[in-house]
Amino acid sequence: MGNASSSPDDGTLARIDALRIVSRWEESGDFPDRMFGSVPPYRRPFVMDLVYTTVRRIRALAYALDNFVPRRPDNQRVWCALVLGAAQIIDMHGIPEHAAVASTVEAAKAFAGVRHAGFVNAVLRNLIRNLPAVRQALQSAPLAVRASHTDAQVERWIARWGAERAAAICEWDDTPAHATALTLPGGPEVAAIVVAFLDAGVKATVHPGAPGRAVVIPHGSHIDSLPGFAEGLWTVQDPATLQAVRLLGAQPGMRVWDACAAPGGKSVQIAAAMGGKGLLAATDCWRDRLDPLRENFSRFRIDQAFARVFVADAKRASGRDLGGLGPFDRILVDAPCSNTGVQRRRADARWRFSPERLSSLASTQLAILENAALRHLAPGGRIVYSTCSIEREENEGVAEEFLRRHPEFKMADSAFLVPPDKACDGAFAAAFELRDI
Repeated sequence: MGNASSSPDDGTLARIDALRIVSRWEESGDFPDRMFGSVPPYRRPFVMDLVYTTVRRIRALAYALDNFVPRRPDNQRVWCALVLGAAQIIDMHGIPEHAAVASTVEAAKAFAGVRHAGFVNAVLRNLIRNLPAVRQALQSAPLAVRASHTDAQVERWIARWGAERAAAICEWDDTPAHATALTLPGGPEVAAIVVAFLDAGVKATVHPGAPGRAVVIPHGSHIDSLPGFAEGLWTVQDPATLQAVRLLGAQPGMRVWDACAAPGGKSVQIAAAMGGKGLLAATDCWRDRLDPLRENFSRFRIDQAFARVFVADAKRASGRDLGGLGPFDRILVDAPCSNTGVQRRRADARWRFSPERLSSLASTQLAILENAALRHLAPGGRIVYSTCSIEREENEGVAEEFLRRHPEFKMADSAFLVPPDKACDGAFAAAFELRDI
């Protein structure tokens, strides 16, 4: 039995955690953000940084490693150790190179086996010796390679907005996201939140794109210990999410349905705007996604008699599925989408992108919008369709097809953000109402 001095230190344990998650992601395509539950809370922020940097930059990292590993190792765990080490050396500038190599090699011993550790060590040290040339080669690589995106994404963005805007989107996607605190109607204002954070030793700043509603929280902050978090005085969301809530215009006394509600950020904003008066139905088609929704309602002290939670597939939900609570004065369809507007937060989303998936998503989005509008919207009501995509097929394309099929509706308002506009993530929202007869 080894003694205490031979036990892995926290740096090594964090890299073992990260290797397990990156390896599982590579093997299964599962969402990395759902894999951190087994990581101890005190290690989780660093492990998340390791994982997201590696997943986000994996195409550029593989390109950099090509000069030192001409053929990808057959052992998938060895490959994960190499890209994790390269991510720290090339992109995570706060980590000393010697620590990146030493701890990653120790993690590789535990994760991939002792006999592979020497190979990992040699490759990473060779990478460090040649780092200036590696950086220069990356800078000269095509945009999709150096910015670690798919060719399909970059080509369509260049065709739509030009090379300069496409490069700006990619740069935004590759910048680790800050957490953002959003005010709630009736809650503390931005200035009060900033002062409370400063008093707690956290140097938060007013968000440049939403100075009246948002506060930027510095990297490394323990969000759940910040003043006001436990009391539900503010939410953690990008300001782009407010576009759909603004267009919805929910008021006290209304009957409102949030049709794709989990994990509940927009539902909380809607509930606050309604002041707990009226009725809010919040649904999602996956039962396991309702747990965080209910947790949010509990933390924000939203009355269960006011806010009802159901499992319901918005694409085909009937009045019975919604507990007979409709029709609704306001409906929000925050549809499942490709997430191309939030790729700095959803680091893995870019690797699921394809034109075929866009087409499939657009069909689902239109079906949800039609079912909600035609079966559940009250006379004189408003329905808002929103995504966190910047792709035309999912945004304007769905809106235009809905209006073509249902000329009795009109578009009352819309909003579209493309990163890095207003220093926000990408978001689209369109509000529809029945035409006056």
